[in-house]
Amino acid sequence: MNSSLLRTLVLISAFSTIGFGKISPWLLKQYDSVRTSSDYPTVLILMREEADLSSIPKSGSRTQRIKNVFNRLVSTAQRSQAGLLAWLNSEKLQSRSYYINNMIVVDGVSKSQLEQISEREDVMQIVGNPEIKHRLPASFRESIESSKGPGGNIVRFGASKVWDEFKVQGENIVIAGQDTGVHWNHKALKNQYRGWNGTQVDHSYSWHDSVHKSVGGGSSCGYNLSSPCDDHDHGTHTIGTVVGDDGAGNQIGVAPRAKWIACRNMDSGIGRPEMYVECFQWFLAPWPQKGDPIQDARPEMAPHVINNSWGCPKKEGCDGGEFERILKALRTAGIMVVVSAGNDGDSCSTIQDGPAFHSDLVLNVGAFNHRNDTIASFSSRGPSAFDKKIGPHVTAPGVNVRSAVSSGGYAETGWSGTSMAGPHVVGLVALLWSADPSLIGKIEETEALIKEKADPKMSSQTCGGVSGSARPNNTYGYGLGNAYEVVKARLLKHP
Repeated sequence: MNSSLLRTLVLISAFSTIGFGKISPWLLKQYDSVRTSSDYPTVLILMREEADLSSIPKSGSRTQRIKNVFNRLVSTAQRSQAGLLAWLNSEKLQSRSYYINNMIVVDGVSKSQLEQISEREDVMQIVGNPEIKHRLPASFRESIESSKGPGGNIVRFGASKVWDEFKVQGENIVIAGQDTGVHWNHKALKNQYRGWNGTQVDHSYSWHDSVHKSVGGGSSCGYNLSSPCDDHDHGTHTIGTVVGDDGAGNQIGVAPRAKWIACRNMDSGIGRPEMYVECFQWFLAPWPQKGDPIQDARPEMAPHVINNSWGCPKKEGCDGGEFERILKALRTAGIMVVVSAGNDGDSCSTIQDGPAFHSDLVLNVGAFNHRNDTIASFSSRGPSAFDKKIGPHVTAPGVNVRSAVSSGGYAETGWSGTSMAGPHVVGLVALLWSADPSLIGKIEETEALIKEKADPKMSSQTCGGVSGSARPNNTYGYGLGNAYEVVKARLLKHP
């Protein structure tokens, strides 16, 4: 028996009579490589108590609804975390508290300390904080649409027809993206940035950096940034697909009069679960970069809808439970979460990463080629590896999509990925809620309309026992997203 396996078995044995079941196997395995105390890992501790949000009314003002969720989450976390925080302090362990999923992050935890934490009745689960390497979308060297006027993806998605016929472009809606950052003063993005009023900029509640130190990416932007920067292009590209328009013919965004805010969750393409959690918490109630997440929080500055063109794979150490409470809280607050389904197709059951695999808590989006209306080969298929439900919910253009990049120019050869598809649907939500503000925060109704008015699309592929000729199916979901049909249906019903 090799020494690594022996150490793992010894550690498993040590925990088998106590709280071993609370500790993720990935985290447990990290102790195999521990040689000195400096090697002790960072752990994420999810407290047993979950805030009861069931009694929070969905009626009333949007701001009050978000404040109610914020207050309930904060009070639950402060009460339930107090005992463990006191013990961690007595152990001289550095910790960070998060209220959005009632989680404490602790650095440098020894095996003995991990054992003691796992024995506590107030602790539900202990998981790791792995480095997740984001895969850049593919770029193809072939010609794409002209830079003059709406891109072919925008036209096929029906967005430009919404602009022309209904005179709606996302006005009064704030979208958010957590990603690699944003080149905020890009000519196609600057005027849509909420922190810019046309003459001066204030990043206080429109930008957050959750990358406080290097996690292996070697960011060209640096860390703890007080103003937006993008060291990987990806975040700039995705925001561009939601709102981009430079006024000079580069109409790359679905909802060019919506405003955007952003949170950086990766160090040059490398993220960690704690960073994703911090961004979600900031979206619920933004605080200034050097402010306090609770005392300086302003729930009224929360976005309406969030784009998430990233995933947290189990094979790289993510557990999945890190996000479930967060997604429930945001849904209760009326903040919509749109997630790219993943680029692990074309086999069945490849929607396998959080948060996309939480089928009932997000709208997950696959990718199709808008030039021929066929599914992208890379687009992940359902059923969800987490809950076995049908996915993606809908598909959107995601092959050779032209958008902004952090050099200040455009990805002229186009990028391909479900990362490109998700932002189209975020833009659709902005168009819809701008066209009918009475729908703002009504997530179930919004999702139902987007699904119902998608162009039905069948597949020859059967996945999870669901025929590709069914609607929905596990290749296209309910079909090809169609912004025009969605907005038209709502306005005809509620003129």
